Amino acid sequence: MLNRVVLVGRLTRDPELRFTPNGVAVAKFTIAVNRPFSNQEGKREADFLNCVVWRRPAENLANYMKKGNLIGVDGRLQTRSFDGQDGKKVFVTEVVCDSVQFLESKGSGNDNQGSNQSGNQGYNQNGNQRPNNQNPQDYDPYYGHGVPVDISDDGLPF
Repeated sequence: MLNRVVLVGRLTRDPELRFTPNGVAVAKFTIAVNRPFSNQEGKREADFLNCVVWRRPAENLANYMKKGNLIGVDGRLQTRSFDGQDGKKVFVTEVVCDSVQFLESKGSGNDNQGSNQSGNQGYNQNGNQRPNNQNPQDYDPYYGHGVPVDISDDGLPF
């Protein structure tokens, strides 16, 4: 038997972090995953998939990712049921994540705030986040001065 799910999508809202009575972190979140085809009107539709992740990955997700961030999840599908307030049985299907990959840096999203055209995500050479209004040349002493380096194969250690 095989039950494996791998998805890439955007968070539809900020992850909801909670702790069990024993202190175990659990985060619930929903990701929007684009379908690989267009509908009859020529528009791309998306599926909205509920996910849950436990322990340290749950805390990391809640601390570093927010609505709109692109993430990848790897896990399994799980269905559970409970009795609703009206007495009817309610079924829930969700992705229980083994791992969550951050595919964008903190502070970026589908609006790309905090990034610049070279792909640097807004951090200076000391590892501190730089203000969004600074240009790359303000913090990178080598910006715009890159020239190709000619190294012979004899100079390489491998």
